Amino acid sequence: MIAIVKYKAGNVRSTVTDDPALLRAADKVIFPGVGEAGTAMTHLREKGLDEVLRNLKQPFLGICLGMQLMCSHSEEGDTDCLGIFPERVKRFPKGEKVPHMGWNELEGLRSHLMEGIASGSDVYFVHSYFAETGPDCIATTSYGIPFAAAMAQGNYFGVQFHPEKSGEVGRKILANFLKH
Repeated sequence: MIAIVKYKAGNVRSTVTDDPALLRAADKVIFPGVGEAGTAMTHLREKGLDEVLRNLKQPFLGICLGMQLMCSHSEEGDTDCLGIFPERVKRFPKGEKVPHMGWNELEGLRSHLMEGIASGSDVYFVHSYFAETGPDCIATTSYGIPFAAAMAQGNYFGVQFHPEKSGEVGRKILANFLKH
């Protein structure tokens, strides 16, 4: 079973759960997100999902806001996040149009999540905040400045872009996640 975390910030309307037991029992967990960091973290804490998500042992994939919430802190709402990744989430600097919306190239690819993806492949982004690059960064891109396009640590993976909107490259990344 693959569980999709329900926390009032996802961009899916079915096959979702906020039941800790179902999340713990799932073979894999997907943590999508569209929304605002502070509101999303408040909901996770109210449901006790913050601790559940931090302690999962199965493969876990955060998408867009989901990846940002896996970081230590977000400037959006001055929000403490899950802390799975030590990196911080910041707003794009003044002078850059936000939200950053469109196709950007992936560079510096590593991890089995990026297996079969060529450096320079394009993926689709929609976001106003970004995770800094750091030790958990497995792919970067640039929009005025370089930032983490994907991150990994142990069984935890995150992508800032939307694989479901990224054509064949996104499909391949999702397939890589599902097969490992």
